[in-house]
Amino acid sequence: MASTPRRGTTGRFLRNVTLSILAIVGFIVVGLASLTVVDTLAGNLGGPLLVLSAVVALVPLFIVMAGIRWIDRFEPEPPAATAFAFLFGAGVAVVIALGVDRWVWSATPLAGSPDGLESFLGAAVQAPLVEEFGKGLAVWIIFWFGRQRFDGPIDGVVYAAWSAAGFAFSENILYFGAAISQGSAVFVETFVVRGLMSPFAHVMFTALIGFSLGRAAERGVRGLAIGAFIVGFIPAVLLHALWNGALFFVPSFYTYFLFVQVPLFIGAVVLVWWLRTQKARILLENLRYYTHSGVILDQELGFLTTAAGRVVALKWAKKRGLKKPLDRFIDVAVRLALTRHRVERGVYRGDQDWEEQLVGDLVDARDRLHYGT
Repeated sequence: MASTPRRGTTGRFLRNVTLSILAIVGFIVVGLASLTVVDTLAGNLGGPLLVLSAVVALVPLFIVMAGIRWIDRFEPEPPAATAFAFLFGAGVAVVIALGVDRWVWSATPLAGSPDGLESFLGAAVQAPLVEEFGKGLAVWIIFWFGRQRFDGPIDGVVYAAWSAAGFAFSENILYFGAAISQGSAVFVETFVVRGLMSPFAHVMFTALIGFSLGRAAERGVRGLAIGAFIVGFIPAVLLHALWNGALFFVPSFYTYFLFVQVPLFIGAVVLVWWLRTQKARILLENLRYYTHSGVILDQELGFLTTAAGRVVALKWAKKRGLKKPLDRFIDVAVRLALTRHRVERGVYRGDQDWEEQLVGDLVDARDRLHYGT
């Protein structure tokens, strides 16, 4: 007699197929947009200058990537999702910004405005509105279609950071290329200001959208997506407008940087540190539940719920060639903890046999880690 499929198996399969198709379409779109941006940059800068400025733009990108890695240490997001966010920011968001810029200054009543007015409106009004919408749209899409791996504010901040990093990378290529063509003095000043003093600017703005969508994800209601986007979008635009617009009024950029930008950056770091602490507490509380049954050992709690323990465990695994099995074990354990957290709060909308599935995956991951089976 043929066995009866487990409840939810068909629905889960169809959902996975649908998401896979949407993911393929999404990557095609961001890929085409990225190629469009490369073609546009090449047309503006020329091939050799494009390559040189892209290499220089890697410096602030690597700084931002190190920051994202620190934020995302407890629960690294899926590489496919972060790659999508980065390419969306570097491609789609840039195409949106370029398209709106061309339309505003050629086909609206603002066309032909004095240079000073155009510069101010472009930097303090148009850029904040259009760029934050484009970068934040990547986070909204992931929120809507990737809810199984979008658990809270930290996840939202991480996706927003990747989208913003992609946008800043493309933007920096253009700025650095233009500065290089104007001479070494202009290039050095541009590189110091954009590449070293404010590489996290775009990340801080868009992180507010990610934070808001992450709070909505905690409540497990997709219907909050648009409202949560708007709630994060407004302060992101205002902060972006302040960051850009104040430069038209302050006598010294470096004074403004010291008294405005540095405090904002410190505030952002403190917020992220607090969010990481909250996530560590959630992991500890929910994973401790499984130590009573032996699903998780007491000594494993250390590297699953603390940054220091995670570093020690990774060093141990790398020496023995077990990094991938350890990564899988950590990933499953974190998903188990966060899913239980959502179930306890009554916001889980997934499969009824979630615990059986994840506990089974965790036991399998431990066996592969310790015994290679």
